[in-house]
Amino acid sequence: MEPAYYRANVQFQIIPPSLTWLQDSESGRVWLRELPARVSRCASKWDLRIGPPFPQSFVSIVFPATRSDGSPAVLKIQWPHAESDHEHEALRLWSGQGAVQLFEFDPQEHALLIEYCQPGDHLSAVDPEEALEILAEMLPRLWLPAGRPFRTLAEECGQWRQQLPSLWDLAHRPFEKALLETALEAMDRLCVPQSDLFLLHQDLHGDNVLRATREPWLVIDPKPLVGEREFSLAPIIRSCEFGHTRTAVVHRLDKLTAVLGLDRERCRLWTLVQTLAWGFEGTTVYDKHIETAQWLWRA
Repeated sequence: MEPAYYRANVQFQIIPPSLTWLQDSESGRVWLRELPARVSRCASKWDLRIGPPFPQSFVSIVFPATRSDGSPAVLKIQWPHAESDHEHEALRLWSGQGAVQLFEFDPQEHALLIEYCQPGDHLSAVDPEEALEILAEMLPRLWLPAGRPFRTLAEECGQWRQQLPSLWDLAHRPFEKALLETALEAMDRLCVPQSDLFLLHQDLHGDNVLRATREPWLVIDPKPLVGEREFSLAPIIRSCEFGHTRTAVVHRLDKLTAVLGLDRERCRLWTLVQTLAWGFEGTTVYDKHIETAQWLWRA
């Protein structure tokens, strides 16, 4: 009988289009060339049968898998980058409470074997008001006290503070200088070391919450940080799938801060700051991010 790891190698023929951007760098090309061997080694080590990769892979590559006992799982091979550091530690700390379970981790392969969410529908597909209620229930379960090895929000904010003016210049100053200055002043105010640190999901938008059977909804892809809880609303408030208008953005800010008892002004400023920091990819500017930051400027 043909071993599972070999079948994995045969099925893995085409890189999802969403990952072709990695061809633009030498390190990316090397990683792509090594992927079939990495997948084969993981399939052999964990005795997996692997299906074709999910097309939604944008930074890591993700495959449906079947374990030796017939149970479903997901094999995720990470493109090594700072935001993926310690993802496995975040999943271990959550221990399946509101998040997918981590079954295995291989640091050499940058590989995680995790729970398969079925049916796997995205939270972004449900009514926005229902989605906000679901997220408001989930967030307190994810706010666990944490420290090292996770990167702190203050450290991340300091890096944004250093990079944002240069990104703004390189992208030909795509928004008002006054907005840039507001963001820099906000970072000076916000990014100070704190004594009470909580585990934060830095990218908790509607496509990173999946419908499941063990629990109704589970979060994936945490990009973990530790810091104050107010920051964790930023990716939700920014989520254009829940409505991309000034009214919708301010409504998410108002509703979630009220329901969760969080400081509205700090949530507003954290969202403005992270939205601008994540609004650039080299000289490419994400217009919706800029619009969202402008709506929040005086919200």
